[in-house]
Amino acid sequence: MSQPGFIHLTCHSTYSLLEGMPQVKPLAARAAELGMPALAITDTNNLFGAVDISKNLPAKGVQPILGAQLGLTREDLEEHHQHQADTITLLVQSEKGWRNLLDLLSSAYLDVPEGADPQISIAALNSRAEGLICLTGGGTPGAEGPLYRLAGQGQTEQAEKILLQLQSAFSDRLYLELQRHNLPLENVAEPHLINLAHAHNIPLVATNDCRFLDEEHTTAFNALVCIGEGVTVDEPNRRSFSAEYRFKTPEEMAELFKDVPEAIINTVNIAKRCGFQVPSGTAYMPQWEVDDVDAALRKASKEGLRRRLDSLPEGEQTDPDDVYFERLNMELDVIIQMGFTGYFFITSDFIRWAKERNIPVGPGRGSGAGSLVAWVLDITDLDPIKWNLYFERFLNPERVSPPDFDIDFCQERRDEVIQYVRDKYGAEAVAQIITFGTLKAKACIRDVGRVLQMPYGQVGQIAAFVPEGPNPPPINQVLKEDERLKKLYDEDEEVRRLLDIALQLEGCLRHASTHAAGVIIADRPIRQVCPLYKDPRSDMSVTQWSMFDAEHAGLVKFDFLGLKTLTVVQHTVEMIDATQGGGEKLDIMAIPLDDAPTYDMIRAGRTVGVFQIESAGMTM
Repeated sequence: MSQPGFIHLTCHSTYSLLEGMPQVKPLAARAAELGMPALAITDTNNLFGAVDISKNLPAKGVQPILGAQLGLTREDLEEHHQHQADTITLLVQSEKGWRNLLDLLSSAYLDVPEGADPQISIAALNSRAEGLICLTGGGTPGAEGPLYRLAGQGQTEQAEKILLQLQSAFSDRLYLELQRHNLPLENVAEPHLINLAHAHNIPLVATNDCRFLDEEHTTAFNALVCIGEGVTVDEPNRRSFSAEYRFKTPEEMAELFKDVPEAIINTVNIAKRCGFQVPSGTAYMPQWEVDDVDAALRKASKEGLRRRLDSLPEGEQTDPDDVYFERLNMELDVIIQMGFTGYFFITSDFIRWAKERNIPVGPGRGSGAGSLVAWVLDITDLDPIKWNLYFERFLNPERVSPPDFDIDFCQERRDEVIQYVRDKYGAEAVAQIITFGTLKAKACIRDVGRVLQMPYGQVGQIAAFVPEGPNPPPINQVLKEDERLKKLYDEDEEVRRLLDIALQLEGCLRHASTHAAGVIIADRPIRQVCPLYKDPRSDMSVTQWSMFDAEHAGLVKFDFLGLKTLTVVQHTVEMIDATQGGGEKLDIMAIPLDDAPTYDMIRAGRTVGVFQIESAGMTM
């Protein structure tokens, strides 16, 4: 078997958020198809896709190289101009390097001035360079490396100064990056960079800034960048990307750099130095501070059950005590066996804290309502035996997955509960969870139409062919099934251009935001396990990994959903109490669940404003 000739070390996926086009699976498939034994996916200022990469590249027989393209603070700029950062690329060699990269990326968001782009300083690199390989950056418009920018402007002394600073930080783990996308900046800078590399004995490495897979994706990718920057494709000064930014073959790269073969060889040498994937298998959940947590859960649960049964009104206990205690022991055995004791204590603690302060909490929703242990620990207010609810839907040893209580709080006071958790476990150990918005069919058509400067009304008519609803069909399905749209596509060149681009961009990640309910509570600063992100609309830090990726890495999610319905109910109860002249206060939890007028209202479909039963299927 011949030795691999070239390995891509700078690829952008859709996780670069309108700066890269392909998803991880197609990138993995292309690397495997071309016989590349390894691949680095280095998204812009993030590790959003690190878990995705760690799962899907090995599935195709490709070694994942984890890393990121990071903003590097320009020391020649004033603080208020720090949106103009240079870029370098960091690749993970080892676990130590992984921890350092997590910390650097977290700092890039959390430790920068208000309004500045994510970035790190050379001083920060100096203290956290161990276990990382540094590539000095390329000449891509809007993402230039410091050496390309300075050498391209004739400032070779300044470029040399930065190079020596990086060499001091990374030693033999620094590579001077060469890129050839046929840009004027690259052509001017390259001779100076090669001279600097030789003068300071720094190895060269050839990279291609891959932004899309194939040459035919060039037009669509440029439209994607325009969507991100809010400009049109006809804007004369916009950033423009040629077909050179495609995923080139090893043969193409070898030919492109045939005059500096060592730069090609070093891509393989770097890949050999890297071999790290996102760790899994450890649960980073706070330990409940008691001597024997399992025994404490059994004791607290049995005391809670006795309290619950003793407080039931006469005639409401549907089964004998021994039925309840037998079910309780069964559930406790499963919970303890699966190692989720602490989860129940933590959840019970913050719910009880909320209830003690008259913060409305939902009675229980989802599969967690089937847990008797949850009822006796005041996590829920539903007796699962009375209502024939199954615990196995919530926890099952044969299908190991973390417990997940759907917990609702009054929308106006939810933040008080989260702040309590932050105070108890430490602000660095608590974070919200990131979510990603995608370019869905209808919005994708509208976005592409805007950057193509098509008439708003015409684009709206085309987008209207995509049915409304939470799960609309993809554009290609609508195009197959709707003859009217197919006719427009076949006969109108402008419509065909619009839909061809939208078909390629549909499903790309568009933006990052914060999960409506999910909060991670860990036993250590979260940035030691997962990189953190800063949502401008939130005061709390946010994980860079989505809910399932965070759980894969061992982080445990708790739900804190702010529910407007609970707020409305609370205000209603307060108004009733205020107007009935000091009589007995209304207990909303004591309202009978077999109230005939309530069921008459539901049968009549008069459920607008009633939580979870106000959809069209319930009101028709």
